[in-house]
Amino acid sequence: MADNRGCSLGAVGLAFVTGGLAGAAVALLLAPQSGRESRELVREYARRAEEQVHELADTATQVLEQAVDKGREFVQEKKSVLTEAVEAGRAAMSRERERLEKGVMAI
Repeated sequence: MADNRGCSLGAVGLAFVTGGLAGAAVALLLAPQSGRESRELVREYARRAEEQVHELADTATQVLEQAVDKGREFVQEKKSVLTEAVEAGRAAMSRERERLEKGVMAI
């Protein structure tokens, strides 16, 4: 049975960004500051969230590229094994054909 307890990179990223936004909202509601200061904080939170999304996208791209590379290696390895098996089958079939032809000639 498969173990499905792991979280995808997208789910972790979404949870991270959502948590950051929720924290920012709570901080704005509870902090005693002026409207201008609040707007500056919102800009800063938005800038940080944008940076984190870009970092997450870069990480996701790297993970995807690694998965594709591993997939290519796996396919190439299995293709090689399959080619060897086909060649061995052809050689065995050729040997059996020769053996049978010799047996027919002997009769």
